[in-house]
Amino acid sequence: MIRSVGIIIKPVRDELPRVVIPTLVAWLKQRNVEVFLDIETRACSDAQAPCVPREELAEKIDLLIVLGGDGTLLSGARAMDKKKVPILAVNLGGLGFLSTVTLDELYPVLETVLSGGHKTSERIMVVAQVIRAGACVQQQNALNDAVVTKTALARMLEFDLFVDGDPVARYRADGLIVATPTGSTAYSLAAGGPIVDPHLKALVITPICPHMLTNRPLVIPDTSRVEIDVAVTEEPVYLTLDGQVGFQLELRDRVAITRSPNRVVLVQPPRKTYFDVLRSKLRWGER
Repeated sequence: MIRSVGIIIKPVRDELPRVVIPTLVAWLKQRNVEVFLDIETRACSDAQAPCVPREELAEKIDLLIVLGGDGTLLSGARAMDKKKVPILAVNLGGLGFLSTVTLDELYPVLETVLSGGHKTSERIMVVAQVIRAGACVQQQNALNDAVVTKTALARMLEFDLFVDGDPVARYRADGLIVATPTGSTAYSLAAGGPIVDPHLKALVITPICPHMLTNRPLVIPDTSRVEIDVAVTEEPVYLTLDGQVGFQLELRDRVAITRSPNRVVLVQPPRKTYFDVLRSKLRWGER
């Protein structure tokens, strides 16, 4: 049963938060649901509700409502990753493969959720570690992808890739993406990777602009341990998680990527399948 709800929104400059959030908070309170806002959301609205840091929301709520786009959802998902709090993602106007509920659908979907008639989809995450001189110096979870890439300079990088300790290849490329099935429609897709059904137990390794045309994307079991060594570099190299959190790497650093023990639970929009979303977002069948 949903007794408490958290709300986070993408900070925007228009009046949308000041209109949407107070109305949503009042609607929930009328149904005896306790509401919490994170600090950023409270700052851009006049809603009367307790305010807590985003990383503390998971311990207080039974449902998270994300108002924004996929980027806002990714940030919220990382904040919820240690507790299976269902996330209802509402798209406020963007491509949005993950935030597929429209603002017009929000209240009908919420009625279904509060009555317990909704369906959910569990998504895997990855955990990426930066290993330096044998010690882990950074660790972070990601829902979409972990990316090792260069800065704006045009020189290619060299990476050594290992899967479960077995050498795969040395890549000369602009970078390397390790994506979950959920993230297969994000950066990996733009780099030429395949679309992977989000319920498959797999990871996708996609090179970014590889020097060799034979370096194609790989699909491997999600039980695999992926390791990337920065073999040669003359400029800064970064590990980026979900396009939002980044760490600068040093020569001879090793990035180890494995499936996280945590899961993200997404509320499924009623009467809308994964293929409905793909047809809509990718405009399949249109001329």
